[in-house]
Amino acid sequence: MASQPTIPETEDAAPSPAPTAPADPSASALPARLAPLAETARDYARAATSQNTHRAYAADWRHFLAWTRRQSLPALPPDPQVLGLYIAACASGAAGPSACSVRTIERRLSALTWNFAQRGEQFDRKDRHVATVLAGIRRTQGKPPEQKEAVLPGDLIAMIATLNLGDLRGLRDRAILFLGFAGGLRRSEIVGLDCGPEDTSDGFGWIERFDEGILLTLRGKTGWREVEISRGSSDATCPVVALETWLKFGRIERGPLFRRVVGAAVGAERLTDKHVARLVKQTAMAAGVRGDLSEGERSQKFSGHSLRAGLASSAEIDERYVQKQLGHASAEMTRRYQRRRDRFRVNLTKAAGL
Repeated sequence: MASQPTIPETEDAAPSPAPTAPADPSASALPARLAPLAETARDYARAATSQNTHRAYAADWRHFLAWTRRQSLPALPPDPQVLGLYIAACASGAAGPSACSVRTIERRLSALTWNFAQRGEQFDRKDRHVATVLAGIRRTQGKPPEQKEAVLPGDLIAMIATLNLGDLRGLRDRAILFLGFAGGLRRSEIVGLDCGPEDTSDGFGWIERFDEGILLTLRGKTGWREVEISRGSSDATCPVVALETWLKFGRIERGPLFRRVVGAAVGAERLTDKHVARLVKQTAMAAGVRGDLSEGERSQKFSGHSLRAGLASSAEIDERYVQKQLGHASAEMTRRYQRRRDRFRVNLTKAAGL
């Protein structure tokens, strides 16, 4: 590539800060000399959950408050009967434009439990008014979770072909897609990568470059793990080459790995994980992946998780290596990502003598 790539367009606006936990009423009674320590403690408390979780919990709390106001019911202190009515309204569609899935209701209960705790209130999810209603919802509405479509190697190459590799944004997005697929990474892990271990305070990990490939050290849901990404069979499909090209032309030596592109220059701000989801969806649509479906159906099939599912479904290798790469605590979780896993390979019917 002979010349410096350029791009005429700007990126999305920087992410808004995550909601913070409610202030501790007792904090005002602390001596002034402990104020900095109290703020440090609050920072650590906020860091206990991800920004995505903070945003979801804040939205769920606002939804609950709005519903209780409409019904002239108290939101505090937590009343199990009120909570039982609330989840029943969510399941039936009476609390919004459509009925909520069991998964959404369970997340909302987790969000409410967390928000109650931040306000010094105790809420027992096992109370019969809540547990019995939730059990009935699971039984009548429960169904397997809808899985996102796996992006397979041929799909990935077709998706990358839709990018403009003559500009910085195209080079960056190619590196994101290849790295996310080859590493089996979550979208938050992709954008959370730094060039080095102590570059930023908000990163999820960093990279180390070797002749054979790159090593990612990641802080994920199951703790710290290392992910090895080796070089591909050709430069055109090599995630390591794609990353090296982006770093070279983006002139990135430290700090966040994937950043906003402003005009013809790379900014300092880290991309949000929403960019990865949009990128996968847009390139899959542009490449005609799953063209047998309607456009509306296709738009719902792809997300950042499509890259993780693609690696799990494509790697012809012992399952335990895939499990390690994806950072799953169990093989059963890895199998959920394997969209085209060989079924009926073990015939227990014949083995039992039938």
